[in-house]
Amino acid sequence: MTAATDLRALPGTPRRTAIRSLVIGLVAFLTLVDLFATQAILPSLTRHYRVSPAAMGFAVNAATMGMAVAGLAVAFFSRRIDRRRGIVVALALLSIPTALLAAAPDLTTFTLLRIAQGLCMAGAFALTLSYLAERCSAGEAAAAFAAYVTGNVASNLVGRLLSAGLADHLGLAANFYAFAALNLAGAALVWFYLGRAAPAPMGVPGRSPLSIWAEHLANPALRASFAIGFLILFAFIGTFTYVNFVLARAPIALSPMALGLVYLVFLPSVVTTPLAGRAVARFGARPTFVAALGLAVAGLPLLLAPHLAPVLAGLALVAVGTFFAQATATGFVGGVATTDRGSASGIYLACYFLGGLVGAAVLGQLFDRLGWTASVAGIGVALVAAAALAARLMSPAAAAPARS
Repeated sequence: MTAATDLRALPGTPRRTAIRSLVIGLVAFLTLVDLFATQAILPSLTRHYRVSPAAMGFAVNAATMGMAVAGLAVAFFSRRIDRRRGIVVALALLSIPTALLAAAPDLTTFTLLRIAQGLCMAGAFALTLSYLAERCSAGEAAAAFAAYVTGNVASNLVGRLLSAGLADHLGLAANFYAFAALNLAGAALVWFYLGRAAPAPMGVPGRSPLSIWAEHLANPALRASFAIGFLILFAFIGTFTYVNFVLARAPIALSPMALGLVYLVFLPSVVTTPLAGRAVARFGARPTFVAALGLAVAGLPLLLAPHLAPVLAGLALVAVGTFFAQATATGFVGGVATTDRGSASGIYLACYFLGGLVGAAVLGQLFDRLGWTASVAGIGVALVAAAALAARLMSPAAAAPARS
């Protein structure tokens, strides 16, 4: 493999396909490893800053605010940004607020640094999705997007385990310094292993980004996809943020390190998420969406059990379902967009991460005021609404352009 590999130079053989998927997955892992890692140390952070679970949960998930803003920025300027250079710059810059979190003196500073992290992560995330849409053939795109979301799954698992272990043994500051080093490793990987990709050519000379946005928003399938993305992360954030407090207190009462090990529930998702592309190809986007979201709903009653084993089973079902739906959505958006896939992906990501921010705020208030049962009910409403939207999407045959 050359120093700057073009993904289009790697089709064909199983070995090359595996190399391509590995590179894509590693880029996703190193892009998003900061996003949810702090959830594993939420109780420790809550004690450190002496605030309520809802306040700390909102601060930790404030990264999604930055990600929503950056998603819109990438959507607006998508056609002017060199993909590879933009990803490298975003990941290099990400290391700065990550390192500064080690010395954040108060919750406000912590929140602002998390927003800055989100800006950088989403810039890299959206540009990578654009890169994949533009550099992979139609037959390869579903697998490429599934590999990217699989890397996201791995970042959720390994990031939480690493954060819990570092914070437990070396302290909170060492945790953030280690993650800053991972950010720089991601920048190096992209620089050496992704081929140069110029911005997508302008389809209509002089056409404004806002007119392209209007075209995307006039597309019923894209509108539904944006709403589904919002609801997916709303539910995911609500589940995996506030369950930490449930598991850390009686009757389960896990230690910080044991709390990190809980996120081994993401292991099944590492296996199942790469199958999303095949599922869309065989059954169509609509049935895949509905089945994935239905699986997540099936896990919710188990989250209310007073024992660890059923809670872990419920978390695994929610993870498998939401990650599978997310993998389906990322490929679907790029496939049904009629112009400028980069801006369509940016709008989708803005909606997706805005859903995470709203989920952290709304479900945090439910958790503080009414308890975990009310939070789980709110999560259920979001997932059922997403499934209802998915059920009304175009027919499976019409959804064929969605990289199936």
